[in-house]
Amino acid sequence: MSGLTPDTPVPTGVVVHSKSRVLELQYANGETYRLPFELLRVYSPSAEVMGHGPGQETLQTGKRDVTITMIEGVGNYAVQPTFSDGHATGIYSWDLLYDMAVRQDELWRDYLAKLAAAGVDRDAPMAPAGAAHGHRH
Repeated sequence: MSGLTPDTPVPTGVVVHSKSRVLELQYANGETYRLPFELLRVYSPSAEVMGHGPGQETLQTGKRDVTITMIEGVGNYAVQPTFSDGHATGIYSWDLLYDMAVRQDELWRDYLAKLAAAGVDRDAPMAPAGAAHGHRH
């Protein structure tokens, strides 16, 4: 994971838009980016989502309606949001947020492709961790 470099754009404002479900990042140069909560949630940098190495990721589903209920600063380099589904272990550094903001189209394509490859519906409820993959009716 890359650390902060002097080139990392640090947002001058971070605004949670609960109704439109986007996190707005405002930068000193006038740029603003709007990152959907769903994208932030499915690409959470937490171990729970990313696992402990390549190929260990847990594909996240059913997060279309997730919201950010609280967001806290971590030092002066990151934010830690609490999501409405209880997920709160992702620490999003400024460089990660900026990277996600500029690459969000690619990340969406990647996410939808992973869902398709796994044969999983984007809105399927997540199986509880460790649950058997049975079908619930």
